[in-house]
Amino acid sequence: MNGSRHLVRLATRAISSLALNLRQIKTVAGSMYPGPIFPRAVSPELVAQLGKPPRMRQNPAFRKVDSPEFQSIFTPELKALVALFNKYDYELRIAGGAVRDVLMKKSPKDIDFATTATPDQMKAMFEKEEVRMINANGEKHGTITPRINDKENFEVTTLRIDVRTDGRHASVVYTTDWQLDANRRDLTINSMFLGLDGTVYDYFYGYDDLQERRVVFVGEANIRIKEDFLRILRYFRFYGRIAKDAKSHDLATLAAIKENAGGLARISGERIWMELQKIVVGNYGPELLVEMHRCNLFEQIGLPAEPNLEEFQRLSDALEQFEKPHYPILYLSGLLHSTEDAMEMHKRLKLSAYERDLARFITNERQKVDTDYKTLHDYQKLCIHPYVNRDYVEQLLKYSNKLELYNQLKAWPKPNFPIKGNAFSSYGIKGAKVGLVLNELKLRWADSHFKLTAEELLEMVPGFMEKLPSPPSTPKQNKRSEKP
Repeated sequence: MNGSRHLVRLATRAISSLALNLRQIKTVAGSMYPGPIFPRAVSPELVAQLGKPPRMRQNPAFRKVDSPEFQSIFTPELKALVALFNKYDYELRIAGGAVRDVLMKKSPKDIDFATTATPDQMKAMFEKEEVRMINANGEKHGTITPRINDKENFEVTTLRIDVRTDGRHASVVYTTDWQLDANRRDLTINSMFLGLDGTVYDYFYGYDDLQERRVVFVGEANIRIKEDFLRILRYFRFYGRIAKDAKSHDLATLAAIKENAGGLARISGERIWMELQKIVVGNYGPELLVEMHRCNLFEQIGLPAEPNLEEFQRLSDALEQFEKPHYPILYLSGLLHSTEDAMEMHKRLKLSAYERDLARFITNERQKVDTDYKTLHDYQKLCIHPYVNRDYVEQLLKYSNKLELYNQLKAWPKPNFPIKGNAFSSYGIKGAKVGLVLNELKLRWADSHFKLTAEELLEMVPGFMEKLPSPPSTPKQNKRSEKP
């Protein structure tokens, strides 16, 4: 059952079945591979593409579960979905993370399903049974989403084989062989299926790896990573979720990650940031980031090639004193040397405006802590500054390990500034000058510990007006003033 011979036999069976029904051949990412993948004889190249054969379980259906976590998924809608697939003689199993959660005695939140039915067969079935389908975009990935009883949506994906990849997208063919589908998945702990009768299907000892809290790729790590370079970051994310300590990495896996680090340059910043956020705030987040640096990943994901590791370690230790959760961007700010680093990170990861500005604020203001900013009043006054968000100031205090000042600022009910912009109309102040005067008055108000009244503040306006710069004359005005 084990070895290359078995994989050849599986591949031959899959390709032969495709020859009988060309309608089941689909190509994902058509812009990369505009034509379908047609059946062909099994070649040495195809066998090599599958990589070194994974260690295979002789009997994959080796156990059953009937736990409260498993039973909790059976809503009336799921039971109706299962009945439909049984009626049309298509096999349906739970796939991926939900299987892992059930085996870890956790109630799954998101449940994905896999099936032997093709998208066309599922659509025909649901149309005949008058079941509404949503999210038509998923069909190009082999996923159909029925809405059962107009209450619950289920994502059901056809079994498939990755035939060719470019490190981001895969060209695939559909199959009815569960083991071939499992073989294309990234990690052994993610390659299991769960039948709706409670049968666990584990082809590559993912159950054993889960019990041992071991995170390894299916087969050759080098091959799995090259199929989708984002799997590098998925490895670290799942390590944080599964591993029992911070330093139990498989050395061959780390070597494969380091060898393929440059492939992350081909992955979009948005996808990288989605994974990186989860790594940073997960278990062993600081340790995993240091390991990622050792694997030469930082330059590919927008972080400095020579990060500020000493400051990052200090920050990680400091944040343990504060209530979680913390913003992922707060951790990453500790790795940066400057606001320029913050902007380079934003350029690569496509941060939100809030995340970008917080990273810039932290890297710009942290050196002023204990010099310009010492007392609670200093931080209260900083909250009044234009373009400064109060939450930024609170995050600065967390970053600087100022727990007492942080709690005091959090408890401070910020008073309302007593003047509105329309109060300046009688002074003839208009346009941009209104903002300038308001900002000056707010700073004076803060200097008074927020005690100056509106009347007292307005008395200062004439003095500010004398200092306001005159608006520059326009080129057109200059031209009129010229004499021939």
